[in-house]
Amino acid sequence: MSMTSSPDTSAPRRHLLAALAVGALLAGCASKRPAPAARGRVAPGGSVARRAPSQPVPPSQTPLALHPAGREASVAQAMLLVNTPYRYGGNTPEGGFDCSGLVHYVYGQVAAGAARLPRSTAQWAAATMPVSESALQRGDLVFFNTTGTPFSHMGIYVGGDQFVHAPSTGGTVRRDRLDNRYFAPRYLGARSVFAV
Repeated sequence: MSMTSSPDTSAPRRHLLAALAVGALLAGCASKRPAPAARGRVAPGGSVARRAPSQPVPPSQTPLALHPAGREASVAQAMLLVNTPYRYGGNTPEGGFDCSGLVHYVYGQVAAGAARLPRSTAQWAAATMPVSESALQRGDLVFFNTTGTPFSHMGIYVGGDQFVHAPSTGGTVRRDRLDNRYFAPRYLGARSVFAV
């Protein structure tokens, strides 16, 4: 009777799983996949009509209700952070930002400890009220589906159909248009952190 041993394949499998997990972390909150065909009409300047937001998702917890006077302060703070490097998990100007870290930092400055603020994009969506397109104001949050998961990316609306966000690994905090060819078909809608 001969004893034949089969090679141990568990170690290479663990290494592959670890490499995949690290890759997912490095992708960040706005990992860019090839853009799907844009929905809506393309304007002469190359902009794309925003995708119509689906049925608004109500907050799943008590919504934030920051003082409305903080709207302009949040826009000013966000604009000051343009060109700050992107860093997955980052939430300071010195260390860089990911998309939800940028939002957490901006509203942390504006609210000055008035409320415990969410950290992830899904947590922000759960703690904010939907805003109709006609009621969108400077300082509101805009959300996108960039990974096949709702609320996978977010930014701060600064007016003029533009938002400030931390887009992806290797990039910097920047201002983009909502009708941008990449973001327009991924737009999910706006939500507010401010009291009515």
